[in-house]
Amino acid sequence: MITLASLIVFLAFYTLYYTSKRAVLSYDFGFEKWMQQNPKQTKITGLFLLATAYAMWLFTKSLCCGTLMFFIQLMTVGSLIIILTPLKKVNSKALLAILLFVAFLESYYN
Repeated sequence: MITLASLIVFLAFYTLYYTSKRAVLSYDFGFEKWMQQNPKQTKITGLFLLATAYAMWLFTKSLCCGTLMFFIQLMTVGSLIIILTPLKKVNSKALLAILLFVAFLESYYN
């Protein structure tokens, strides 16, 4: 559940990042170009994803702990996206491998 919330936080911040006019954007996938051309729908989608991830954190943890962990994760993911996306270090294969590894660890230790 925490891994899924982490993935949703990443997707939410990534969609909100692509609505920025000052960011250096690359269009490796078709949906990235669509996100840049339709900023209103992308912002709504990003905010909905953030609210969903926050609700998942609240469901998994308590109010204070879930809020704290959500904001810590949001700052960490946001910093990594802002730093690594212009360098083109964010690719789908590496993200999928990290997600599967973390999901395995989460299911193994629970």
